[in-house]
Amino acid sequence: MPKAVFIDFDGTYADRGQVPAGHVAAVREARRNGHHVFLCTGRPKAMVPPRILDSVFDGMVGAAGGYVEVGDRVLADTRFPRDLAERVVAVLAAHDATFILEAPDALYGPPGIQERMREILGATLGSDGSDEGVDDILRHLRAVSVPAAASFGKVTIFASPVAISELAHMVGPRVGALPNSVTGLTGHAGEIHLRGVNKAVGIEVATAHLGVERGDIIGIGDGHNDLEMLAHAGTAVVVEGAAPEVMALADHVVEPPHRSGLVRGFAELGLTAVADLST
Repeated sequence: MPKAVFIDFDGTYADRGQVPAGHVAAVREARRNGHHVFLCTGRPKAMVPPRILDSVFDGMVGAAGGYVEVGDRVLADTRFPRDLAERVVAVLAAHDATFILEAPDALYGPPGIQERMREILGATLGSDGSDEGVDDILRHLRAVSVPAAASFGKVTIFASPVAISELAHMVGPRVGALPNSVTGLTGHAGEIHLRGVNKAVGIEVATAHLGVERGDIIGIGDGHNDLEMLAHAGTAVVVEGAAPEVMALADHVVEPPHRSGLVRGFAELGLTAVADLST
């Protein structure tokens, strides 16, 4: 029976924005074997470059469940209502947070955001000497004079003097908060999302379209924004070293991406042939 596989990006499919060649090969082989494979990420589509998505996956669940694309068809694109968008931006601006408003086709921030972001990301995603992971995030970033006028589906805060949970509390009960999922960020970094939107919600949209039963869903992740996905999946796969509450959901554990963990993991799950770790 074909499976529908949903793979988190940061810390699962990629390490600091870099995707092991073996992971790309494993996904392509699984698809040749008749399985559906999706990127399932907190990132919006604007933060996922074509080299990672196109010709590799069947589609994506992005914005932590708010955006769903199967093939060339967009099945969901959830945005903040205007009044809530204005409230979020006002709270973040009042606390001098470094934030990005995320839409599928563009990223928005206040004046000066590119400079602040390059400094933050250069010390994390760019710590290996490559700017590729940094450029993936900044490529579609636009500074706008009135950020609240932008249409967006999720907010990522890269630095804040106030805890993300506190910021979300100030915004109100219509939003939720998550710790950051980008490797290397420290301090008060995380995400503010519409309450009720999560990866499991997006997966349900995709699998209903495909006609895949819940028992045939495989979810693979490592972070707090993967909890609903892992709880919903018929088979939950967790990257070793994840937080205890994430590990508690694991039916299967794989090595991290810097060790090409999905190569052996896909083979052990029966999605591909016996793993060749030399790829």
